[in-house]
Amino acid sequence: MPLDIPGAPVTLGAGVVKRATRLADGRELIYYDDPDTTLGPVRAADTRPLDARPETATMRLDVLTGDWISVAAARQHRAFLPPAELDPLAPQSATNPSEVPSQYDVAVFENRSPSFGPALAKPHGEAPGAVDPPEGLADLATLSLGRERTSVGRCEVVCFSPDTTGSFGTQTVTRARTVIEAWADRTAALSALPGVEQVFPFENRGEAIGVTLGHPHGQIYAYPYLTPRTQRTLGSIDRTSPALFQDILDFERAGHRIVLEGLRWTAFVPFAARWPLEVHLMPHRHVADFAQTTDAERDELARLYLLLLRGVDALYDTPTPYIAAWHQAPVHVARDAYRLHLELTSPRRAADKLKYLAGSEAAMGAWIGDIPPETSAARLRAALEGVSL
Repeated sequence: MPLDIPGAPVTLGAGVVKRATRLADGRELIYYDDPDTTLGPVRAADTRPLDARPETATMRLDVLTGDWISVAAARQHRAFLPPAELDPLAPQSATNPSEVPSQYDVAVFENRSPSFGPALAKPHGEAPGAVDPPEGLADLATLSLGRERTSVGRCEVVCFSPDTTGSFGTQTVTRARTVIEAWADRTAALSALPGVEQVFPFENRGEAIGVTLGHPHGQIYAYPYLTPRTQRTLGSIDRTSPALFQDILDFERAGHRIVLEGLRWTAFVPFAARWPLEVHLMPHRHVADFAQTTDAERDELARLYLLLLRGVDALYDTPTPYIAAWHQAPVHVARDAYRLHLELTSPRRAADKLKYLAGSEAAMGAWIGDIPPETSAARLRAALEGVSL
């Protein structure tokens, strides 16, 4: 098999080594090697005969809400629950022409069918197609009928492990620390791309959430706008205090919904939780995103986050579906007010029951909680008593 010698290695925090290269169609691929890796510096090259990358999608403005909707038709062709021997995120083999050509610890690569990108912002009138890219937040905030913009940005896949099954919570502390280092490194790199306004790392876990690959992985979206959720939060900060996140943390730490607490991070069920299972994890110090966290904060997070996820799975006899959403500050605004934090949510309200978003929630955004947050926190604390790393 042809060999690939990635670019000059870069040593990151905790001894993680970064090695950047390219896939056969030009997409970026980055290996993040564990500090105790058994892998050498040379990797297999990607020699697949790949089609050209799809054109960058177009996004349209919903004038009723001000939301931008990306229409990415190429996503219709993505893999859907393939068997383990055809896992597209496993290392390539003679019978599996997957997306990662070589053995790895953690791998990050550009999505083949992205919702945003691969084109990046260019000056007005120099768009890659007939539709111009966004010209900034003021341009995106303008309301009028029939507005379109190119869906510039980047979508990346983060493979937590070469294994074909599992999730973030099934990784070792060392591997979790490597993934956190990758999140921080990619947050910094994506934030520097032209036209990117917000960077969002997340993990979808379980078919009930809509996961189409069982491989332990997450994603990172680099948006060309501020998401609706972030805009609402910024509005609340404007109406209350620039220290709103610290006020929330102080309020929760004085209450009865704490689930886990360390020297640098606290996990709690929020006062007005929407979902049957909802936990937020917040740093004690104000940091805008992963790139601003210290080595000590990343070290503690690796352990606390694994404990939290294993506690969630200890609630029932089978793994719980969830969305683990890492909310980060916008790239260019409100960085002194918007704090990095996790919002982990699950529709599971009992061992054999899910909460479906029907009329009130889906149509009107008016939520009805099924389980009191204090009850949910107590159940999680009890589950965590039997959990170890």
